[in-house]
Amino acid sequence: MRWRMIAGLVSALIIVSIAPTPRASADQDTDFATELHGFGIYGQRDYNAWLAKATCKRLTVGLDADATESAVFLSGNLARTTSTEQAWQFLGSGLRRYCPEHIGKLTTMSSSHTEVP
Repeated sequence: MRWRMIAGLVSALIIVSIAPTPRASADQDTDFATELHGFGIYGQRDYNAWLAKATCKRLTVGLDADATESAVFLSGNLARTTSTEQAWQFLGSGLRRYCPEHIGKLTTMSSSHTEVP
């Protein structure tokens, strides 16, 4: 379990670091859905976009104190077949696309987090 969590976090960090900055788009939610499909994450486009935006809001208001809490929230709201790695990929993509001001929570966690809850 610990290795899957670490692998997911590493995947999310790689996505954040190499993915291009979101371009101005008339339909950012469609672009997000396309990105998720690349990870094997499917579902309603509007729901996935809402979930990513809700995650941003939870981080902004302090409901989720860190990326681990956000990943737990996402895991509970994505399809049951979603892996831990996919939840982290969703988180990294969502933060980059909808609230890049919170990307630091991923890098902070990766440098200070030593044990998976």
